[in-house]
Amino acid sequence: MSSQPQEAPWQPIARRKQSERAARIPSHWQIPSHLLPHDPPSPSHGAQNVLHIPAQCLSTSEIRITESYTVPSLLQAILGGILSAEEVATAFSHRAAIAHQLTNCLTEPLFDSAITRARYLDSYLARHKRPIGPLHGLPVSVKDTFNIAGVDSSIGLAFLCHKPAPSNAPLVDLLLSLGCVIIAKTNVPQTLASLDSVNNIFGRTMNPINRLCTAGGSSGGEGVLVAMRGSMIGIGTDIGGSIRVPAMCNGVYGFKPSNGRIPYGGQALTGIEGMSRTSVQAVAGPIARSVTDIDVFMREVVPRAALWGEDCMPLSWSGSWSESRSGPSRPYGSGRNGELVVGVLRSDGNCAILPPMENVLDEVSAGLAATDNVKVVDLQCPRAWTKCQSVMSKLMGVDGGVTMADMIEKMGEPLVPWMSTRFRKGKPQPLTRVAELQAQRAQLEREMLKIWVEDDEEGRRTQKLDAIVCPVAPHPVPPIEGYNAVGMTSSWVLLDYPAGTVPVRECTESDLQLGRPQKSSTAGKASLGSWDERNRELWDEKKIDRRVYLGTPLSVQVVVPRLQDEKLVQVMGWVDKACKNGTGKVKAKL
Repeated sequence: MSSQPQEAPWQPIARRKQSERAARIPSHWQIPSHLLPHDPPSPSHGAQNVLHIPAQCLSTSEIRITESYTVPSLLQAILGGILSAEEVATAFSHRAAIAHQLTNCLTEPLFDSAITRARYLDSYLARHKRPIGPLHGLPVSVKDTFNIAGVDSSIGLAFLCHKPAPSNAPLVDLLLSLGCVIIAKTNVPQTLASLDSVNNIFGRTMNPINRLCTAGGSSGGEGVLVAMRGSMIGIGTDIGGSIRVPAMCNGVYGFKPSNGRIPYGGQALTGIEGMSRTSVQAVAGPIARSVTDIDVFMREVVPRAALWGEDCMPLSWSGSWSESRSGPSRPYGSGRNGELVVGVLRSDGNCAILPPMENVLDEVSAGLAATDNVKVVDLQCPRAWTKCQSVMSKLMGVDGGVTMADMIEKMGEPLVPWMSTRFRKGKPQPLTRVAELQAQRAQLEREMLKIWVEDDEEGRRTQKLDAIVCPVAPHPVPPIEGYNAVGMTSSWVLLDYPAGTVPVRECTESDLQLGRPQKSSTAGKASLGSWDERNRELWDEKKIDRRVYLGTPLSVQVVVPRLQDEKLVQVMGWVDKACKNGTGKVKAKL
């Protein structure tokens, strides 16, 4: 007598969650089956770019609402009565539903509550003749980690499903006070520690540009939804690159602020409560479709953040970038004649960057050098930057992953492929070990300070460098499960430097150097180490068809000194402008 194998506890929970999610998408918003991409994808299917499909399913009005506005112009249209908050919320909800069917980017569709709130905002504006707040009617989305009262923050773990949050995260309350409309929560990777957003409960979020490549993580759903124009601003979190990496993978803009700028608390508890304050603290930040949109968002959130977040400082935000196409008239910085001084870093010493990244850095450097009042300098990789990734990895693991591992084990969940060789339950480190690591961190901070400043003969110190441009990763957007080292993003969190992603252009065939072997490192060795070995595999034509990168976005990362977040927006704007012509389209190679 045969018996059926018993289900693991997580499996029926996953089916129920997926069924509940599907039920929240109205039947008249279901897209025709012939528009759905092949799943799972294979090289024979090609890239299966789906960015154009929503326009085939939306009304003319919905296309105009979701494609024709920046954040400030949309807010002005609502305030001026050109659009109602309800029709904006409906259009973006519809588009988010289509984006989800094409990419699996949502965890919790909140369309009904979003439209209900938008109606309230319209009635408030009609009664009071003024908006409820400066972001009145702005449709936003949030990473699944953020608590919203009455909604799960399951982060793709069965253990946390059907345990709705009792209250809002402080940032959620702040967004609502500003007049935002939250239309959805978005997908994340298992353990939140992967750069490919897949988990057992909701499945894998797919890259809308190329389904053979990763959508990034851990804020992968946010990156995809913003790229698909299903949200004006996506709120992610970042500790290893989780805002900047999805922005890179999906060709949008990501902004990782300094600690204390945006409320972070009130999220799903993934470790021992309070442990993050002993190691490295993640930050929350926006993903958007322009530097202007990031600037407008930060201008309203930062000055109010300390009223809501116990983890925030009272600060102002004067605004750094203009909505106009021309932008501010002239950059200004720490150069001897007031020039904006931008340094270019090409490697962290752990990985040699691949040719497409070399090309895009060359182009950005040339564009900046041709910009009035900008001075570009090449930087040697500081030894401290090379050491940061190791210290960061150790600090992030001081809790041993005990809470996360216990939740996974209790539901019998298997580890997803990327985590299967990387995640192990360990032991929390003793306080003396944590102190030792923090001392190493402080030493690295002191060493890295030297890259920004110079001393004169009297020992007086001035700033000599305003910003750094470097890769987000040593490779282009990689295939699914192919993301390599995170040292070029996680190190800036260790140092608490603001950092942002700026998309430059698409990867072209000339970037691929088909048939040409990869060059050896400048040190004359086969590789710089184990991270570099894995990175080189992403270019080895015996192991990968380089044409997988065609059409994927190539981006750069902009970094400024600690707490100079407004400067980051300004420099991101100048980098963006240097890479684009007057029509706003990305230039070919300079």
